[in-house]
Amino acid sequence: MTHAASPIRVCDAQDLRNGGPGVKLPATDSAGHSTVFFIRYQDRVYGYLNRCAHVGVELDWENSFFTRAGDRIMCARHGATYLPDTGVCDGGPCRNGRLTPLKVQERDGTVYWLPEGKIQPAASQG
Repeated sequence: MTHAASPIRVCDAQDLRNGGPGVKLPATDSAGHSTVFFIRYQDRVYGYLNRCAHVGVELDWENSFFTRAGDRIMCARHGATYLPDTGVCDGGPCRNGRLTPLKVQERDGTVYWLPEGKIQPAASQG
């Protein structure tokens, strides 16, 4: 039985707006160094590993994850689109792929990431 990691503070809840810019944090997983991201969609916060299901590149362009309409997450490199609430690819070269979801909690005006499994916060560079 693995011990659950402590919650990681992501940002103030008000920093995430529906369809607006996301917040990225450094992370590690079985593939090495990566990032994770957190967004707000339809008043709920979601978090995913920042890796396109198509090629494995980071999705965002300068912390922008959404399409202009704010209704899909879009890979800035290939245009693959994902449903923000499930991470399922619904358009482009990753058809039927999906983003890796993270456990997220919003409480007391703050967004937290609850790391589990292979995706963990990167060790701080002291």
